[in-house]
Amino acid sequence: MSESMKVLPMSRRRFLQASGIAGAAGAAGIGAGVMPGFKTIGKAHAAPAPEAGGGTVITKSFCHQCPARCGIDVYTTNGRVHAIYGTLDNPISNGKLCPKGHYGTYLLYDPDRFKGPMKRTNPKKGRNEDPRFVPISWDEALKTAADRLNALRDKGESHRFGLLFGRGWGATDAGLLGDFAKLYGSPNVGINHSSMCSDASKKAKLCADGNYSYNSYDYENTNYLLIFGASFLESFRPLNNNLQAWGTMRSKAPRTMVTVVDVHTSTTGAAADRLLLTKSGTDGALALAMAHVILTEGLWDRKFVGDFIDGINRFKSGEIVAMAYSQEDLAKRRELEAAAAVKKTESDKKALADKAKLQADIDSLRVKIEESDDEKIIPGLKKALADLEKKAEGADKLAAAIKEQRGALGQNAKPQPDPAVGETIFREKWTLGLLEWWNAVLKDCTPEWAEKITTIPAREIKAVAKEFGSTRPAIALFERGATAHTNGIYNGMAIHALNALVGSLFAKGGLGYQSSVPWGKVSVKADKFMDSYAMSSDRKKPRIDKVKTDAWPMASNMMQEIAKNHLKGDPYKMDTLMFYLTGPIFSGPECKDWEKSMAETYVIDTSPYPGETAVFADLILPDHSYLERLQIADTYPFQGYPIAMIRTPAIKPLYDTKVFGDVLIEIGKRIQGPMGEYYKQLGNTESMIKQMAKGFEEKPGSNGVNSYESFVQKGVWFKKPYGYRQVAGEFYFWDGDTKSYSKQMVPAEVKDKLLKTPSGKYEFKSGYLADEHHAHYVHEKLGIDLELVGFPQYIPARHPGGGDLHFVSPKLAAQAEGRQANLPHASAFMQPTQGGKREVFLEIHPETAAKRGIRNGDRVRVKNDIGAIEVVARLYTGIRPDTVALPMIHGHWAQGRWATAKERNVSGSTNEITANVSEPISGLACYHTGKVFVEKV
Repeated sequence: MSESMKVLPMSRRRFLQASGIAGAAGAAGIGAGVMPGFKTIGKAHAAPAPEAGGGTVITKSFCHQCPARCGIDVYTTNGRVHAIYGTLDNPISNGKLCPKGHYGTYLLYDPDRFKGPMKRTNPKKGRNEDPRFVPISWDEALKTAADRLNALRDKGESHRFGLLFGRGWGATDAGLLGDFAKLYGSPNVGINHSSMCSDASKKAKLCADGNYSYNSYDYENTNYLLIFGASFLESFRPLNNNLQAWGTMRSKAPRTMVTVVDVHTSTTGAAADRLLLTKSGTDGALALAMAHVILTEGLWDRKFVGDFIDGINRFKSGEIVAMAYSQEDLAKRRELEAAAAVKKTESDKKALADKAKLQADIDSLRVKIEESDDEKIIPGLKKALADLEKKAEGADKLAAAIKEQRGALGQNAKPQPDPAVGETIFREKWTLGLLEWWNAVLKDCTPEWAEKITTIPAREIKAVAKEFGSTRPAIALFERGATAHTNGIYNGMAIHALNALVGSLFAKGGLGYQSSVPWGKVSVKADKFMDSYAMSSDRKKPRIDKVKTDAWPMASNMMQEIAKNHLKGDPYKMDTLMFYLTGPIFSGPECKDWEKSMAETYVIDTSPYPGETAVFADLILPDHSYLERLQIADTYPFQGYPIAMIRTPAIKPLYDTKVFGDVLIEIGKRIQGPMGEYYKQLGNTESMIKQMAKGFEEKPGSNGVNSYESFVQKGVWFKKPYGYRQVAGEFYFWDGDTKSYSKQMVPAEVKDKLLKTPSGKYEFKSGYLADEHHAHYVHEKLGIDLELVGFPQYIPARHPGGGDLHFVSPKLAAQAEGRQANLPHASAFMQPTQGGKREVFLEIHPETAAKRGIRNGDRVRVKNDIGAIEVVARLYTGIRPDTVALPMIHGHWAQGRWATAKERNVSGSTNEITANVSEPISGLACYHTGKVFVEKV
């Protein structure tokens, strides 16, 4: 930290006197040690004194440490927060928290927090440049931001203002950005970090089932969990509930079987029944081979997928399946039917003959018993008779069944007509394109083929496929471990196809999608405040990340492209960048480009804490910590039924900070023209939240929440159960009157609400990808033949960097929302598989290390074409020999006293050696596809 970024004993009075006390910025330091880019840090400033009296208060809120949004009870005594527990009647937390749920208190009382708004006085920017911040009042801070935005608008350059955000929490923060962008006239307001998160998993599902979303999962009722590259017990959302569900899955009867596919042994892999260490980027080949086995073994769900009309499985390895009946097919069918009829007749004759012989044996035994005078043999004869009579009961039933069947065939049953020549040979129900997919791709994707690509033995692939196909219900889930590659969408489509083949979509123990919350409407409408400038055709500028242009026509966000596009001036240079809950200067691939970009732009940082972005910031507008906020949000996908959360302040703000949503509204009020009037009428976020909570009056929750007041009291609104269910190939609505899934859905309803593809079915041949414009783009970028672009398939990933080892940066259970590196409590158990304390290690296989002369504990250099960092190596047999892993945690150079302490053994961010390469369809940054060299320092 610098003298200008230290903790100051701020008060409201300080800001009324800001212009007169700017020189006080150098009064007191905040810690011990020296960090690059800052001056010596002094003694830590003491935490604010607690209030006298008041007793203990429990406030309902929800956690900020991951996307899960678990309900929390915050305990405050005498004005000081001292404990956080999971809310008992919140369906996600159920009274429990994961290890990182307790970080809130540390963050609230973090001595490195910003105490109020500040402005930069040093015009030079760089890692080693002290910003020389001075405190200013909120009036000055908001006016400074608004004046800059007004000046851009006056010049017709509003597009040169961008607002980038990370974890959007709801309508009163990220939800405000759409209207701000529209009214102000910038396409760059509201660019999300989703392209540096998990966009490919959502896009893969859009291609297949029409939903651009994450799945909800019915884990507790599933019997098989197949995990591709998702850290289920470390960081997969919602982690807290996953840990709870794991206990249920692994102890119920039948016990849920778990197979994990990864490149190293994670906590999840160590706890699974089977771990398959696949070659980096080859998950799709493995999934395709599994699909091949499921079809050739006849294990697909016929009630959901469909079947061959005559019931004969024609899926044979390497053989094309005819799309329709030919004359030869019909002749062969009649031949097989005739042979089967003869076989059945002979079987029936034998069964009747056996029955007659059995009856004769019974009659003979009865005569012997009646005529025998030898009391010694009579008991044995009687026992033999009883055994024969028991067998006769079964024979009688079989004979009756044969007679009934013959009668039905002769009198009541209508003969089934032969299919006509040209009639489809396979009748699909809720899927589309299965035979085409088989013929074009899948027929050759044998386990032996996949073994050569993945290095996983064919016998293992067959075993997992048979387990998955025969253990219903089953779930195949995946995340960016499988999709953060240049072939990521096709990997994801191949994995998701397994869910369709076994009928798991919207089924009990399967997966669905999250339902929306019935929020009330906010009374003020932005569309009524659009001025001629905002509506001008000149405002239709391309986004700085080039989304929806020829460069990235199918992506939703491309945050990782912004810095390099700005540096090139393509499509233009940015003037001002504002950041909310995102720090790409550390977390973006080839992150040093952001340092160059921010050195040229005016930067506004809204974080409550110092960090790399703040070093380059011109204006600091600090947010509250999350325990001081009033804020609402829908849940991330959970179990499908709608859930809404509310954060209520557990304590008055310790310092002169403002919640981000109100900062944005206050800037909006200061924009000239109708836009300013809109935000004046909107008021503030509290007014919005109260209006939105009115939606619960008409639709009260299952927990009785029906107003803003009851929402605050409970902390959560939810409506159980999930509204839809697929049962044996039929779809049903939940009927509240009968308390059952009994109201059948028609195909149009299924298409509207569940399978939202062009066909209203799960598409093995994606209509989205087969669209002419999309198909040509995919053909150009990935080299796939135009007629094949719609099918799940394997294409080799591209591995940039120039190294000889695959490099991955996995998430761990203690990782929180970007602040964990400065939490000693978190770092103490950050990498449990390696035993790291206040540090993390590079996982490297012993054989790989030996070839490079590296021993356990040696300091090594990890380098490639992009850059180099140094770290301590830890030999680990749980990783593939062709792969090294380093969690993306440490390597901060400006986050706080603990994050930059000398004990940290990582010299820089993992993203200093991560190439800025993206999956071409979704735009997801390929964090796990790069290669590196590793050498002893």
